[in-house]
Amino acid sequence: MEETIIEFKDFSFKYNAQKKPTLNNINLKINKGEKVLIVGLSGSGKSTLGNCLNGLIPFKYEGDITGSCKIKGTETRELSIAELSKSVGTVLQDSDGQFVGLNVGEDIAFALENDNVKLDVMKKQVKEIATLVDMGDFLEQSPLEISGGQKQRVALAGVLVDDVDILLFDEPLANLDPATGKTAIALIDELQKKTNSTVIIIEHRLEDVLYRHVDRIVLISDGEIILEDTPDNVLSSDVLIKHGIREPLYVSAAKFAGVKITPDMKPSSIDTFKLSKDDKDQILTWAKSHMEIRKKDETTLLEGKDLVFSYDEKKKVINGISFEVKKGEMFAIIGKNGAGKSTLSKLLVGFEREDAGTIFLNGRDIKDDTIYERGKEIGIVLQNPNQMICNTFIFDEVAYGLKNAGVKDEEIKQRVEETLKICGLYEMRNWPISALSYGQKKRVTIASILVMRPKIIILDEPTAGQDYRHYTEIMEFLEKLNEEGQTIIMITHDMHLMLEYCDRCITIVDGRIYFEGLPSSVLVNKEITDKANLKMTSLYDLANMIGMEPNDFTQSYINAERSLRHARD
Repeated sequence: MEETIIEFKDFSFKYNAQKKPTLNNINLKINKGEKVLIVGLSGSGKSTLGNCLNGLIPFKYEGDITGSCKIKGTETRELSIAELSKSVGTVLQDSDGQFVGLNVGEDIAFALENDNVKLDVMKKQVKEIATLVDMGDFLEQSPLEISGGQKQRVALAGVLVDDVDILLFDEPLANLDPATGKTAIALIDELQKKTNSTVIIIEHRLEDVLYRHVDRIVLISDGEIILEDTPDNVLSSDVLIKHGIREPLYVSAAKFAGVKITPDMKPSSIDTFKLSKDDKDQILTWAKSHMEIRKKDETTLLEGKDLVFSYDEKKKVINGISFEVKKGEMFAIIGKNGAGKSTLSKLLVGFEREDAGTIFLNGRDIKDDTIYERGKEIGIVLQNPNQMICNTFIFDEVAYGLKNAGVKDEEIKQRVEETLKICGLYEMRNWPISALSYGQKKRVTIASILVMRPKIIILDEPTAGQDYRHYTEIMEFLEKLNEEGQTIIMITHDMHLMLEYCDRCITIVDGRIYFEGLPSSVLVNKEITDKANLKMTSLYDLANMIGMEPNDFTQSYINAERSLRHARD
């Protein structure tokens, strides 16, 4: 008989600062040893549901609770956070909010220290777990000195090192490169099998989570559970797209081609996906009708030439990089965590100064330009929204740059409200930023740069923490700006974004450019994906299934996506 370890019964929760409940009449049972994926739009209540399990609600976030939430038969309200932490281990979406140690090793060891584990045993466990998440060489590093993706790995290690019944992951892949994300999902899966722990994953990157088996998908919308079912049943319907959740690429491609997806086809994984000969022929015919490549302006707007940079005068983070960004181009910079992507963006906007080499904007050397002067031409949205926000309220944050530039109040109001609507924030314009989720904060920072309309916009991980609907709204807005001549540079781990929106890309490996060219050429090349810590796209596998050259098939998918977007417009 299956043992219920988590049970919500007629459960509702309303934050004190809100008028309506964030969770409404939740009924959900999760059995011991189950792996459950929770999906939904930003603000749908996913993270709130998780916070009810780990004790942050009601002990940190106060509000009104009705109904029952039990873990191992005990009401969570009757347990302290400390008591709950012995049953529920949590990896937060905002990894900065989880660090407690002065270095990586101390942070991973925190739970063991609290349990008075002997020092020699502790050191051995910390080293083993750090090695598993590829952080074994960083144990002495400060959390301030590692990338966002590396911070996420450390947070994952801090949970894996402790022996708990329930593992709760809130957007665990948000800042991880594709290959590391794949490793993280594999680690979670292996840990669950070894310990028979219960795993709950709250995540937007559905296809990446489904790399390993999931028992159920729970869809939440407006604080209510819309459905809970097996992945095969869920992917056979259109319910995910209707509620703003991205389907796996291979499922989308098959549906674009008019193939009817059924549970018997096992669509939850590309490895189990069964297509008949007629299905394959149908997809092949569709793909061959979408093979054109769009042409862009070839005028060079931004150029980096022989750029070199080191933080410590020892290791070169940027080592002889040269590249060109064309006017009106949507350009992607990709590579593994720590490859030098974000550092390159800092050189472009002047946060750091290159040790050697030259940056040209419209053919002009901008070496002597101040950060303020560069900011008028090149706007940047940082990976971590907490590093950008400096106002209390949303409207004031988005208006901040315009006010500093001396724009009149009437124009500020018009431009800010227009941008907030596009970014899905208009209804919250008078909210305090402290009331927002991490993903919502991300949208605020994007809005604060979009409203300035610089010649070049650099976005560092723009889709991290974003659900598909808000991601699409922002990207379609950026695409419209791009079609009007706006040049956009994306630093991203999101290969969907690169494939669907970008014209060209560069792949950085260990501070050098390893590949430059069409996005469709990157993720069908095993040598490049291995070097850059990316992963082969499922379109590659689907192309092989139908007997089409993967690069051509991937380009066809990109063109079909763009055609559909333009048709909706």
